[in-house]
Amino acid sequence: MTKLLLSLHVLASVLAIGPVTVAASMFPKALRHVHSDPGHREALTNLRLLHRICRVYAAIGIAVPVFGFATASSLGVLGSGWLITSILLTAAAAATLALLILPAQDRALATAQTPGPSPGPRSAGRLAMHTGVFNLLWATVTILMIIRPGSTTGA
Repeated sequence: MTKLLLSLHVLASVLAIGPVTVAASMFPKALRHVHSDPGHREALTNLRLLHRICRVYAAIGIAVPVFGFATASSLGVLGSGWLITSILLTAAAAATLALLILPAQDRALATAQTPGPSPGPRSAGRLAMHTGVFNLLWATVTILMIIRPGSTTGA
């Protein structure tokens, strides 16, 4: 059962967090493109699509900690320091996505769809920074999951 849970946890991580990471990283550049050419319909369509990918896969991403807790419980490592650190970093990544990135994308998309002056590259830059933090948090969690101190794999 542990192997199944671990497999589901890793698959959920790759299939849910991967698309959010990529789409969120692409969003600021697409936003800059919309700001530079406000009448470009394809650029606005791309922006909507990237935002939808982020929202949908963020919701699917809830499966990652669910399978993660089940796997950790099955392995008997719920009290391990590396796991607690990973849980805290995952919570920070989720909060960054839910409280900073997705709302900023919502605002940017709403602004891009209304005629008038755009906020310019500053909002795209701030969004890129938040996305970079999100990506760094997930990269750190991934490294902790692979290296995990006290691992029995010897890796």
